[in-house]
Amino acid sequence: MVVCGLACWRCRWLLPLLLGLAIIMGIIALAGRGWLESESEPYVQQASLWESCTRGEEDLNWTCESLMDYGWGRAAAATYLVGFVILVICFALAVIAFSIEILRFNFVRGIGGLLFVVAAFQIIGLVIYPVKFTEDIPLTGDNMFSWAYGFGWASTVVVIGCAFFFCCLPNWEDEVLGNIKPTYYYSSPERAPYLN
Repeated sequence: MVVCGLACWRCRWLLPLLLGLAIIMGIIALAGRGWLESESEPYVQQASLWESCTRGEEDLNWTCESLMDYGWGRAAAATYLVGFVILVICFALAVIAFSIEILRFNFVRGIGGLLFVVAAFQIIGLVIYPVKFTEDIPLTGDNMFSWAYGFGWASTVVVIGCAFFFCCLPNWEDEVLGNIKPTYYYSSPERAPYLN
């Protein structure tokens, strides 16, 4: 016998777990110094969301300037940070929503809507940064947007995926809550004479 169903109540912690993963990637993006780096040796350029650092080819010490002195730097940091704070709030709401036995599916859909807001804020910050950085900051050598910037985009992609799942989850309310009987598929001997 095979039991079919679209979702299961035991799997309810997958979405909050994915939001937790997005938070971890967001922390790495906010704290990482690898938003922009030199592509090859000598490594003379390095930048984070907060500052840009350069050094000479023979120099071991980095000279850093704050990106918060630029309007676009404050805008990129603020939009990404606001999106991150809302993401943490959504994570807390998701844990609360999935902890109670009587799941409020309109509440879950509201979390999905907030996650779309998170994605919008993060995308704005992730687009402002490279466009304005390359316009206003003199770059030395060959540079690339690197791992911390990639973690920012990875967090945003996970948030977008979770937003769709949170918004669509109420469509399968009965299956998730276990309010419908499972469908059993079997074949009777009269219909399958070749099984004898």
